[in-house]
Amino acid sequence: MKVLVTGGAGFIGSHLVERLLADGHDVVIIDDFNDYYDPRIKRANVAAFAKAAAVQEIDLRDGRGVATLFQNNEKFDAIVHLAARAGVRPSIQQPQLYYDTNVAGTLHLLEGARSSGVERFVFASSSSVYGAARRVPFSEEEHLTQTLSPYAATKIGGEFLCSTYSHLYKMRIVALRYFTVYGARQRPDLAIHQFTRNIHAGEPIDQFGDGTTRRDYTYIDDIIQGTMAALKYDGPMFDVFNLGESDTIQLKDLINAIEKTLGKKAKINCLPEQPGDMPLTCADISKARKLLGYAPKTKFEDGLPKFIEWFLSAARRN
Repeated sequence: MKVLVTGGAGFIGSHLVERLLADGHDVVIIDDFNDYYDPRIKRANVAAFAKAAAVQEIDLRDGRGVATLFQNNEKFDAIVHLAARAGVRPSIQQPQLYYDTNVAGTLHLLEGARSSGVERFVFASSSSVYGAARRVPFSEEEHLTQTLSPYAATKIGGEFLCSTYSHLYKMRIVALRYFTVYGARQRPDLAIHQFTRNIHAGEPIDQFGDGTTRRDYTYIDDIIQGTMAALKYDGPMFDVFNLGESDTIQLKDLINAIEKTLGKKAKINCLPEQPGDMPLTCADISKARKLLGYAPKTKFEDGLPKFIEWFLSAARRN
């Protein structure tokens, strides 16, 4: 297949591109290399496969630029749309930027897919769409009535755009709700990476709340397996799946685990809970297991040491 991967220079995107290339697919990458975090990290991510995959530096907010990409390329067989402005807390400060990138940008991409006859589209959504949901674990059948941040609202908005385009234009679209992905090359602003970096350096970490918030941490290899399966899905023309581990870790236990693995104690700044943060995420993955053959294999107690091994190796190189 010829596959367009948006956000292909990022954490999840670079892993997916590696897998697609290893499986013999042709890959084109869109990334705008924005400054949400150091663009040099993303450029380093793509350096290893820059000769094997075409890299297009395009901002998805630029509708004309996106349309030109589709006009100038031979037809894509599939699109995996991972690009987004990420982060719950920054979205509260910059809601317009998040809307323009995550909603309008998704619309521009769907229009390009429609106009060029793309038949398969995978959209990276987020566990944050569950917002105020009270039933745990979170099921795709949950009727969603309230999100807790602009970021989450843009993700549910993207899902609805995808379902509309699937209905109107008979495009096969799968929305994947990722649950707190971690592993090698994880974004530096995310908790596991940020805590590991600061504890290793002897610098304080910020703990928001009393440490009892829980997350369903999902290892990158499992996310890639589920995403690859979504590219082959032949069920309903539009469908939604959770990709998580269906297990939760308390924030204070995460910090303890990092301390133990690094052999260093954390200096903790205890701060109030942050607006927009969810108290808990936990995925019901029974649907993905049954229909995608999704089979997460990496437990947190195995995945965290793998991440820290990568982190220490990268720190030595730098």
